Amino acid sequence: MSWPEGWWAYAFIAIAGWLATDIWRWLGVIAGKQLRDDSEALNWVRAVATALVAAVIAKLILYPTGVLAQSPLWLRAGAVVLGALAFFLARQKPVAGIATAIAVLAAGLWWLGF
Repeated sequence: MSWPEGWWAYAFIAIAGWLATDIWRWLGVIAGKQLRDDSEALNWVRAVATALVAAVIAKLILYPTGVLAQSPLWLRAGAVVLGALAFFLARQKPVAGIATAIAVLAAGLWWLGF
C-alpha cells in the first residue's frame, strides 16, 4: 500500500490544527481550576460563549448557506421559536429544544418540497 500523493499536507494540517487548539484547552483546564463558580471572570466567559452561540444562530437564520438558504425566513425563524418554546416547556433541557427545532425545520422543508 502506498501513500497518496501530497499526504504530508493533510498530516501537517491535522497536526497544526491539533496543536493550535489543544494548547488552549489545556490552558483553560489549568486556569479553570483556579476560578470559583461565581467569579466575575467565569461570568464573563459564560456571557461571551452565550453571545457567540447566539451570533451563530442569528447568522444561520438571517444569512443561511446551502439548502438552508432555499428555505423561507419564516420557516427558519419559526423553527427557532418553537425550539425555544420546547426548551422552556421541558424544564430547560437543551435536547428538547434542539430536537424540536430540527423536527420543525425538517418537516417544513419536506412540506415545501425540498
